[in-house]
Amino acid sequence: MHLYLPILRLPIAHAVKVDQESRFPSCLARSRPMATSEAARRVEESTRDALRFQLETLRSILESNAGAAYLRPHLRDRLPDPARVDPALVAAAFRRLVPLSSYDDYADLIERIADGAEPPAALSLDPLICFFNSSGTSTMKPKLIPFFDSLHAKSASSLAHQASAAFLHRLFPPRTSSSKILWFLYAGNVTATRAGFKVMAASAYPFHSNSTTTTPSPLLSMCISPREVITGSDAQQQTYCHLLCGLRHSASIDCIRSPYAAGLIRAMRMLESKWMQLCDDIESGSVSSEITELAMRRAVEELLGGPRPDLAARIRGASSRKNWNGILPLLWPELRYIACVSTGSMEQYYPTLKHYAGEGVPLLGGDYFASECPIGINMDRTRPPEQTSFVILPSAAYFEFLPFDFGASSAAKETVDISGVEVGKMYEVVATTYRGLYRYRLNDVVKVVGFHNSSPRVEFVTRAPKQASEAFTERDLMSAMASFEHMVGERDGEQMMVEFAGYLDPNSDQKHLIIFVELSKDCSLLRRESLEESITHLRRCCQSLEGCLGSVYKVKRAEGDLAALEISVVKPGSFEGLARAAMEGGAPANQYKPAKIIRNSNFVDLLKANVVISSSSNGELRTLPL
Repeated sequence: MHLYLPILRLPIAHAVKVDQESRFPSCLARSRPMATSEAARRVEESTRDALRFQLETLRSILESNAGAAYLRPHLRDRLPDPARVDPALVAAAFRRLVPLSSYDDYADLIERIADGAEPPAALSLDPLICFFNSSGTSTMKPKLIPFFDSLHAKSASSLAHQASAAFLHRLFPPRTSSSKILWFLYAGNVTATRAGFKVMAASAYPFHSNSTTTTPSPLLSMCISPREVITGSDAQQQTYCHLLCGLRHSASIDCIRSPYAAGLIRAMRMLESKWMQLCDDIESGSVSSEITELAMRRAVEELLGGPRPDLAARIRGASSRKNWNGILPLLWPELRYIACVSTGSMEQYYPTLKHYAGEGVPLLGGDYFASECPIGINMDRTRPPEQTSFVILPSAAYFEFLPFDFGASSAAKETVDISGVEVGKMYEVVATTYRGLYRYRLNDVVKVVGFHNSSPRVEFVTRAPKQASEAFTERDLMSAMASFEHMVGERDGEQMMVEFAGYLDPNSDQKHLIIFVELSKDCSLLRRESLEESITHLRRCCQSLEGCLGSVYKVKRAEGDLAALEISVVKPGSFEGLARAAMEGGAPANQYKPAKIIRNSNFVDLLKANVVISSSSNGELRTLPL
């Protein structure tokens, strides 16, 4: 049955004008400084009374969607009438009646909705617009997140993005409209379900919604790259064209952006390998024959505007340096900052980006937004990843926090609300959204480090294990590989680790952890003439890493549940091949994040086929060098 709840009088419902730009991180919003300042004020207001806003947010969600088929069996007539009962009692009843959920609980239902076998009202009574797909980096199959046309969701999203822009403006006030962003956006690869719903990355929506067919997206006025580059179908060609457009108009570039630090790193690696070709294109005013997408070629050649040998010479002079420390402000002299998400699994790329940026260009962190809903806002973007925290947005969704301990089951634990969290403790984030997900475990583990007014301030810790019995987490693996990088660096005198991923191999004589590592092609470990020395060094690394993988791993090793750790060094370029395979499998280029823990056998097979040297902590050489 549908519950008729009182219409909510939330400030967020009319906080800012909801338009196309509000559905994408409008981090600059140059044309509306009043809107951004008003959004910041409303965030302050909501965080001063976070619990009240949370209870009203839940009431608003139930008013819209209590009649959804997913909720009806749980609620029936047992939810108190919110018009007559304290909202806190309604929230307590909701948490008692509706079970915690994960994506697996929705997967079959979402597939039926996508196929047209089930009406969208099974999850939400709002109209279904499209589906957003997740990165799919560990499983090779992206999740489908339904995107419903919810007025409250739009308002909450708009408030979050406009407030984010306000905090950025405090650091970097907008320049003139002629300033542009070198924004590594990839909005192509739009598919359709059997029922005709579009499937895309969340960031692609502004470029593919019906309204943009007649009205250009406001984002395009900010980006240096033309629409044809952003909506191209080949990520490699798109990255090249992004770089080419940015270099050709280098004097106009105000900032460099990417959704994730990993995307910027891939772009910088292409810049290092292709800078001479890029200079040739600028010098001649034409586009390399490697760019085969016709619409992209034509748009970029028009933007090049003919030969520019003087500019090409300047770029060659800067790029021909042996050391690329501080290369970015040399190539883009008006560059004020670089912005991307650099927390969680992106943290490993931060030092490399700082190397490219040099001392004079700050690297700004991102916010805590997910495809499901906004979660938290970064009010101090200049902090490094290990000090970055996010203020939970009380009006974005209804949040619960499930106490988390490494190696312990969460089955018997109960969630606490936004007022029940304790500083210093870790929790898994649970969200009830305006768009059809109820008590949904986001699989994100955060640590409460303080409060902003009455709203928790959290640090992202790691992705939650798929099962409590898992031997290690992403964070454990990243900490161990930081030690490995230091050991390799001591040997070679500079940073040599390119990428890594762990896989708990169940198929050998005894289950054991394999860490696949890609090293720079100049790394001494890859030299054939010093093979024996390399094997010895790898063995020492394995023995050292055994003690760096967290308490759960140590216990399982001591009890004999796990065999010796194995490190397998793969050929240079192997992880880029993994990225291409993931994107060919449907992972959005804009959202692709290299998986730290691999669970897909196809990914493992791709990496195993590229192993050049492998050693374990017990001294066994498993793979002969190619």
